[in-house]
Amino acid sequence: MNSEELLALLSAVGHAQRLRVIGELADGRLYVSELARRLEMSRPLLYMHLDRLEKAGLVAGRLELSEDGKALKYFELTPFELKLNVATVLAALQEDRTAAPPEAAGDGEGDGVGAAEPPAKKKPNTTRGTRT
Repeated sequence: MNSEELLALLSAVGHAQRLRVIGELADGRLYVSELARRLEMSRPLLYMHLDRLEKAGLVAGRLELSEDGKALKYFELTPFELKLNVATVLAALQEDRTAAPPEAAGDGEGDGVGAAEPPAKKKPNTTRGTRT
């Protein structure tokens, strides 16, 4: 996972309505109209949230025909585990560096535009474990 994918994932779960969608889908798949009724949300707004969740790989949608011939769009959760720590962020940044074309990496000299260089060594964080 690169940093763009990590940010898409964090953005997808960083919204109260999308967390509610995940909560409703936790017990199994639902079609959009039923999900919208349960969440008391308009279908267009729900589709916007589902699109964001689907792009992040958290849900999957599938169109199916009911017995009476109606097209129903079902959504279900995809298996996922969200673990965010320093190692996750560093791995995403490393993926960015290894996936970057050589000319985008920079040569380590000049204007410092190249994204492949690690940041300068920082002092230890003395506020670790405190909240602001």
